Amino acid sequence: MRRATAHPTFADTAEVIVLRRQVAELKRQLEWFKRQLFGRKSERFVPTPDPQQMHLGQLLGEELPVPVELPAADQRVPAHTRRKARSDMADDGACASFFDTAKVPVETIEVPNLEAQGLSPDEYEVIGEKTTLRLAQRPGSYVVLKYVRQLIKRRDTRTLHCPPAPAGVIEGSRADVSFVAGVIVDKFCWHLPLYRQHQRLTDAGFTLSRPWLTQLVQQGVALLEPVYDALMASVLASRVKAMDETPIKAGRAGPGKMKGTYFWPIYGENDEVCFPHFESRRHEHVQQALGLDVVSGGVLLTDGYAAYERYARKSGIKHAQCWTHARRGFFEAQDAEPQAAAEALRRIGALYEIEEEIRGKALTGEPKRQHRLTHSKPHVDSFFAWVAQQFERQGLLPSNPLTRALAYVRERRAGLEVFLGDPDVAMDTNHLERALRAIPMGRSNWLFCWTEVGARHVGIVQSLIVTCRLHGIDPYTYFVDVLQRVGQHPAALVRELTPRMWKQHFAHAPLRSDLHAATARDAAQASA
Repeated sequence: MRRATAHPTFADTAEVIVLRRQVAELKRQLEWFKRQLFGRKSERFVPTPDPQQMHLGQLLGEELPVPVELPAADQRVPAHTRRKARSDMADDGACASFFDTAKVPVETIEVPNLEAQGLSPDEYEVIGEKTTLRLAQRPGSYVVLKYVRQLIKRRDTRTLHCPPAPAGVIEGSRADVSFVAGVIVDKFCWHLPLYRQHQRLTDAGFTLSRPWLTQLVQQGVALLEPVYDALMASVLASRVKAMDETPIKAGRAGPGKMKGTYFWPIYGENDEVCFPHFESRRHEHVQQALGLDVVSGGVLLTDGYAAYERYARKSGIKHAQCWTHARRGFFEAQDAEPQAAAEALRRIGALYEIEEEIRGKALTGEPKRQHRLTHSKPHVDSFFAWVAQQFERQGLLPSNPLTRALAYVRERRAGLEVFLGDPDVAMDTNHLERALRAIPMGRSNWLFCWTEVGARHVGIVQSLIVTCRLHGIDPYTYFVDVLQRVGQHPAALVRELTPRMWKQHFAHAPLRSDLHAATARDAAQASA
């Protein structure tokens, strides 16, 4: 007797569709993880070669004949023994340019000439000298400054007199301003945690407690806080600002757990960066950081996070969107839809080529705007027309990576087109991404901040360090000067101590530590 076959029901078919979507999504995630582990991290688009394109040497399917190599004619040379070239390790003038003589101390070591030993001065003649330069290092190059003050007794008044010790930037501390600046730069610029600095000090022969270093950094950052506030005011006064967010572990959430907090870096139009710290990624932090007082004609350039769009609607600021984040969705869709994703990347790449032309011609202002309208705008219109055509295709599921990438750019078209009419608006937030790299770099070294106050201190120092880098300022020289100047500078003119203004007013003659004068004196005595 034939057994009846069960026909699939509608519910079974729907379940199969759901399972297929889940499998496709899991495959996409697996490919993403494989690329993170074994693939290249760069998002640079390398187009696949066109199969119709002939390679060099190929003509209409026929390869060019390979020339026959003729046997090389024998050539006889006289037999001889060649002496191996020797070098006396002397440096000429060009080799001495690998260091800055104004910053790097040089210690001279006289090498005796063995041929002159036992000879009187009238038996040989010095006709010149050769120099050899080598880079050397002292382990933990720390110095103790010893201030010697005379205590005198006047014979006429019978009174004792002694000059006071030079005042330090931190009252009652043994740390010189050079040490305070050095610890701050080592921790926040070179990402050397304080416990490692403590180990290096111990190996160098010092007996210090680790909490003393922590307190020293806190006291030094407290002196810099007014300068940070002035820097933030300058950034907020910019017409065009870029903003992003990056996580940092700060504060205890429970036994063995840390809170997930965020820096919200803001990039101003004068190449100034601030890193305000907030406890979460909630939408209201954008308003807390930027305020609702919008500069006339202000523009906020961000990624596609909905918090920025909500702030733009509430404040009335024009919201520009980042093309790099729009491009990233198509880059991740290459595994699912390689041809369509490659076409999108090619079209966006054409826009970046035009931006490269603008930088090469050094265009600014109205010429830059006209160049974008003439060359970039047709590409943008063509790109969004292509996006509309892709949505008309059949067979693209909502969960498909290409569908999500297309929806992302279509929903943000107005923001992505802002740069066309405003020459001061960048095409992406890459300049801000490069500036905030200091936070992930530090996060991979010192991992977290024990308290929220510590995270705020990180934001203060990184704001000053990154801005110094953007203006070509040595952070160590800047901190040594500002830590001494901030206590005596008028509060109404604290803006002059921000890195950009400091470079104009004080960089030509910065305040130095007493160690600088002692080093210069020792160098002069050594050269004499």
